[in-house]
Amino acid sequence: MTYTTSVPSPTAPPWRVDGPVPLTPHPSQAGPRPLSAPGVSWVAAHGGAGASTLAKVLGGADLGCHWPDVTCGHPARILLVARTDVQGLRAAARSLNAVHEGRHPAGMGLVGLVLVADLPGRLPRELRSMIRELRSKVPTWRVSWVPQWRLGRQVEQLPRHLVKLGRVVQAAQQGGGR
Repeated sequence: MTYTTSVPSPTAPPWRVDGPVPLTPHPSQAGPRPLSAPGVSWVAAHGGAGASTLAKVLGGADLGCHWPDVTCGHPARILLVARTDVQGLRAAARSLNAVHEGRHPAGMGLVGLVLVADLPGRLPRELRSMIRELRSKVPTWRVSWVPQWRLGRQVEQLPRHLVKLGRVVQAAQQGGGR
């Protein structure tokens, strides 16, 4: 199954996600050696996704836009991060396709996708449709707009959705899934 969308952009190629994205290592890459260091890695699907902020607030390793390298001790369980604008959602789909096709390091395990609001307020219908399609393929969590982060400030009390995501991070750090 190939997924394409008709988001208005005459120069952008269509993006797709073929079937559910595996949450465990690709069978051809699974080996007898154990996963890397305990913990979770935040991997940005694109620059400015918010992976650094989430790693700082919720814990885990910030790997930028790179897959984990277990030989360097990176945690192999990853949370993929993207913004909720069209470029961010397309980047997330490309990254998920790479996971689906097995184009990732051996031993890596996808925990899920974290979508960070690009602006406050309701998303346009086209973006909501793209998110629904991504959600049908992989566990997905949404992070709403946090105004303090825009100014580099910390939040005194985490919003409820971030507390829930924090529990997911803790479970992944202990070797659990969702």
